[in-house]
Amino acid sequence: MFKKGTKIYSVTNSKCPRCHEGDFFKYKFTLNPSKITQLHDNCPKCDLRYMMEPSFFFGAMYVNYGLTVAISIATFLIATLLFSLTLLQSFAAIIIALLVLTPLNLRLSRIIWINMFVSYKKSI
Repeated sequence: MFKKGTKIYSVTNSKCPRCHEGDFFKYKFTLNPSKITQLHDNCPKCDLRYMMEPSFFFGAMYVNYGLTVAISIATFLIATLLFSLTLLQSFAAIIIALLVLTPLNLRLSRIIWINMFVSYKKSI
């Protein structure tokens, strides 16, 4: 759907931001808390070091915050406008949505964060 060489390809397929071939995460999507955000040290294909500097992925917390706010607003609007839920019910729906989407949010924030700093380089 998305062409190789675009940032969205790397994000949606969890691929290395430089070569778009190597896997970014060690494990496919899992609900095991200890495996959700485990990365390879380097890209298996182009040898890009994922942890560029100590605490590199602390910045992914800002991306995660933005995703959390977006999910919260969308859930609130859907709950109140489409389902006519009360305020308390809407907040319960937000909490449930955030809990259910936490594993996806954590992985997505890391891959988006590294894609902000690394560009695609077509292999020779």
